[in-house]
Amino acid sequence: MAETGLNGKDRQPELLLGVMGDPIAQSKSPLMHGAALKALGLSGAYVPLHITPDKLGDAVQAVRTLGFRGVNVTIPHKVAVMDYLDKLDASAVDVGAVNTIVNDNGVLTGFNTDGIGYVRSLKAEAAPELSGARILVIGAGGAARGIVSALLQERPASILIANRNEDRAHQLADSFRNRGNVAGTGMEAVPSVTGDMDIVINTTSVGMFPHMEEMPIDPACLHKGMIVSDLIYNPLHTRLLTESLQRGCIIHGGLGMFIYQGAYALEYWTGLAAPVDIMRQTIVDCLGGSAGEMISSK
Repeated sequence: MAETGLNGKDRQPELLLGVMGDPIAQSKSPLMHGAALKALGLSGAYVPLHITPDKLGDAVQAVRTLGFRGVNVTIPHKVAVMDYLDKLDASAVDVGAVNTIVNDNGVLTGFNTDGIGYVRSLKAEAAPELSGARILVIGAGGAARGIVSALLQERPASILIANRNEDRAHQLADSFRNRGNVAGTGMEAVPSVTGDMDIVINTTSVGMFPHMEEMPIDPACLHKGMIVSDLIYNPLHTRLLTESLQRGCIIHGGLGMFIYQGAYALEYWTGLAAPVDIMRQTIVDCLGGSAGEMISSK
């Protein structure tokens, strides 16, 4: 219900948003969403919430009690938080994790915008057409699950999941066996299969700040013209992407996924189109890059 301001006109209550995780100090979400709220002319705040696993239930209840319109959920709570919510959107059920909570008058619904945010970014910046693509996904964790789920909606020819623990790769692939051509393998198979791939996607944290010299795969197995995508956005260009570019690959960084998953969340909370360009520039400025670096490079 709108409040009445001093001038007698209706004034909308302030929008209270946040992100819960452990740790949380490193999150760029408050900066990005703060800029978005300002750009939309909305009064409110987006705050970091350091929530340890033993306090997760209390924190979710506080979302109701304090009147948060919604929160994002990050590591390590994306799966555990599902037990405390009233409803789960199909996106969350499909992925088995929640990264966005919407509070509708005390009823909390969990969504997952990671996968759709990634695919929206990949199509906008590097691969407009994913139908018929042969895709290699490195990693078999929660991020990989969300991305594979979203990719399958684009009807790729095949998806191969490679992971250090091969059993986990097979388990993840098996969970999607009724939705498309998805298989699993161990990391030792990567050099022999990349020659047939159109797109390689790193969903692991290998190469993330501060361990920026590390790479999840040997770039020598990559070939000219293929798309190499890395979910990491700090640094803006990982060593994997830099080495891939030198080999003539089209590269796609993780900033777009971060921007678009946040954009979807903001749209759920406000019903307004997210100011994506402003959100992107805010993070690029924070990380010391340039907007041009974020567009796929050939």
